[in-house]
Amino acid sequence: MARNLDPKCRQCRREGEKLFLKGEKCFTDKCAIERRSYAPGQHGQKSGSRLSDFGKQLRAKQKLRRMYGVLERQFRSIYQEADRRKGVAGENLLQLLESRLDTVAYRMGFGSSRTEARQVVRHNGILVNGKRVNIPSYLVRPGDTIEVVEKARNQLRIKGAIDAAGTRGFPEWIEVDMKAMKGKFKALPARSDLSSTINESLVVELYSK
Repeated sequence: MARNLDPKCRQCRREGEKLFLKGEKCFTDKCAIERRSYAPGQHGQKSGSRLSDFGKQLRAKQKLRRMYGVLERQFRSIYQEADRRKGVAGENLLQLLESRLDTVAYRMGFGSSRTEARQVVRHNGILVNGKRVNIPSYLVRPGDTIEVVEKARNQLRIKGAIDAAGTRGFPEWIEVDMKAMKGKFKALPARSDLSSTINESLVVELYSK
């Protein structure tokens, strides 16, 4: 199975912002961005470099891909599906990424990061509408119920993750019963609900060439 083995903190530094790839560490002063906000590598501290239009589009795509933990081939197929659907391709793309089971599990606090939530899904720790689903890319639909299987509810990492998520608050498009470790995917998120630092229009430009 293909995986991205690049150090997570280097990925954040390369994109120049927190991608929240390392769970709770990203919310502390131990975060690499807090200490070294410049890009990694020998020339990372050089300023004044100007990107071409293609470079800007590529960086926007790489940031989005890394943020959701999706490899290139998979990301391209998600974009193609977004482009086929009615509506704005860029917004469709973000909604598809947010509908992935690993992302929904992360948003509900069943993992401290998308990587950890993906691991919980792969290890048969998640039920969708009462049925076990272990495919991270499974697309959750509005109205679906997501919950942690009973055997996994006593795991300290899941308890810690959901407590931390509850402290920060949950997105408006989901509702979560923290005690039952169960949630509902109420609706697809609106563009205004998602990060303003994402520039999906540049991704659309890149793939439209």
